[in-house]
Amino acid sequence: MELLKLLTFRDPKLLNMALTHSSYANENPMESQDNERLEFLGDAILNFLCASYLYARYPTEAEGVLNDYRSALTDEQQLAEFALSMGLEHKIRFGKGAEKERKSRNDNLLSSAFEALVGAYYLDQGSNIDVIRPLIHQLFDLIPEDILKSRGDSNAKKRFQEWVQAKLHKNPRYEVERVGGPDHAPEFIAKVYVDAELYGTSTKPCGNKQEAEKQAAMDAIAKLGM
Repeated sequence: MELLKLLTFRDPKLLNMALTHSSYANENPMESQDNERLEFLGDAILNFLCASYLYARYPTEAEGVLNDYRSALTDEQQLAEFALSMGLEHKIRFGKGAEKERKSRNDNLLSSAFEALVGAYYLDQGSNIDVIRPLIHQLFDLIPEDILKSRGDSNAKKRFQEWVQAKLHKNPRYEVERVGGPDHAPEFIAKVYVDAELYGTSTKPCGNKQEAEKQAAMDAIAKLGM
């Protein structure tokens, strides 16, 4: 997915700014501003477009699930993947002292450049978010649904723990027991408690303890309507 096939900038200066790392701007003060302010703007735009995209795509999912999916689509690693898919790693302008960053994958730098590009294109198109929406949705559509859901589900234990700590000022406790399966492929179920109160149970035997705990957390979240 070539960058220039997707985006045509009216103002090339905005594109240059989006692709200018602070190290380059520091070494070339008359050349360009760096991309940090554009990164701030692009981050906000991406979160809005992602929320809108997920709200329409999953009309029956609860807020908590949508939050998990949004985190999966906009975390640093995923935005870095988008940047790589658009060839941004070859277009970012680094100062001489930071050129080594170009030779190794740096998710923070790549994701920052992608956010800055989004912010720059938004401004270039007259602050019209509907112009950039199709591009962002096209990128989101590249993520297979099973991977998106798997990433979202992986946040279940963390989200349940955060809820318990915020609401009850305690920590959840997981109990896992083996329920069958041969020695080389045991199966487990898990239950999650807060003190003595049962909040969730894995809905089916799982092939490892971690998966069973995740299923129990997901059950607890569902019962809480999160």
